[in-house]
Amino acid sequence: MFDFLWYVASFAVTLGILVAFHEFGHFWVARRCGVKVLTYSIGFGRPIWSRVAKDGTCYQVGLIPLGGYVRMLDERIDDVPEEEKHLSFNAQSVYQRFAIVAAGPIANFILAVAVLWLMFAIGVPTVKPVVGDVQPGSIAAEADLKPGSEIIEVAGIQAYDWQQVQLGLMSSIGDSYVDVTLETPTGEQQTRRLDISDWQFDPETQSTFGSLGIEVYRPTVYTELAEVMDDSPAAQAGLQANDKILQANGESLESWQQLTDKIRERAGQTIELTISRQGQTEQISVRVGEREGAEGVIGYLGVVPKTEPLPEGYVFNHQYGIVGGLIQGAEQTWDLMVISVQMIGKLLTGDVSVKNLAGPLSIAEGAGVSAGNGFVYFLSFLALLSVNLGIINLLPLPVLDGGHLAFFAVEWARGKPLSEKVQDVCYRIGAALVFALMFVAISNDIIRYAF
Repeated sequence: MFDFLWYVASFAVTLGILVAFHEFGHFWVARRCGVKVLTYSIGFGRPIWSRVAKDGTCYQVGLIPLGGYVRMLDERIDDVPEEEKHLSFNAQSVYQRFAIVAAGPIANFILAVAVLWLMFAIGVPTVKPVVGDVQPGSIAAEADLKPGSEIIEVAGIQAYDWQQVQLGLMSSIGDSYVDVTLETPTGEQQTRRLDISDWQFDPETQSTFGSLGIEVYRPTVYTELAEVMDDSPAAQAGLQANDKILQANGESLESWQQLTDKIRERAGQTIELTISRQGQTEQISVRVGEREGAEGVIGYLGVVPKTEPLPEGYVFNHQYGIVGGLIQGAEQTWDLMVISVQMIGKLLTGDVSVKNLAGPLSIAEGAGVSAGNGFVYFLSFLALLSVNLGIINLLPLPVLDGGHLAFFAVEWARGKPLSEKVQDVCYRIGAALVFALMFVAISNDIIRYAF
């Protein structure tokens, strides 16, 4: 229940920020062009808060937080007195109307740059994208990727962490190949071309790099104990730091993960451990503790294993100064814009399945998870959504900003606007297409979470 409320709250905050900036873009440019703004609304439906300013603009928050709007004085809708006709939207030049409509998506791109600038100024704790194991027979193995190599670049995108690797690979979905630049453990840089013409990728269950046979480098975890927590099941049974666990219920342990799996499955049960302590082998019976996990009740011991030391510089804080952060924020925003356009193109050509479209439930979960991981991760997610919102609004569908811009472009070329009848037909077609996309996205959410 807490997770649900957290996701809802995170979704509302995220969408509120995105919509507020988008609509403020329209609002600010409209005012600069001399257009009278009647309403600035975050959300639709009945207002849950509103205030009329001295200039006559009504600022409000709607009950349904799935968008927003800026309502401007317009002779096509309102009865405009003669003395205010010059303040109406339709009375402005085609260039001014173009600027007013384009300002919304542009505001989203500016928001993304600002958010990423702040993120890089704060610093992003991350790990280098070092390849762990490479699965035999996989696409990565056929391209001769070597374990221990650090990924430097993917499809022309700088890869300073695994998220950047993911972006580069996502941009290549539907292509025949992707070029990956690596630095080998010996310091040699080399480029490998991965044949992805038959790449099968299920975003529901796999990461992009995992589906290619690339495993993230993780330091070896030993079956020797570094710490035993006070008052834990392990401490009560007499386990101590430096004990090496050899067997569990008579089965030899090859890895720490084997022990973890056995413990998780035996909540509340007694397990027999064979340990090595100061060169002596001993048998210890441990009653496994119980605690609530994501998949129900799981078992635990309350111990910390010893691990292999991390390579120097493997964990780092990705941080820039004020100028460097702005440059990096602008560059990453551009990368996100290019990838978003590429993905839309691949959806239209069928190279990317419509099953990948995410609806409000997926967005809410993403917002909640990123916010739970920390402020900088929430900023990264916010920037991604802001770019996507800007790009989607530029699609040439009449109910979106891009559709209005297309009408203005035709008006500029013809010297006069399209007839209201033609525009009405276009609006109906555009609305049908947008609702169809929304239906697919929401259906994907329902299938994803209900089955």
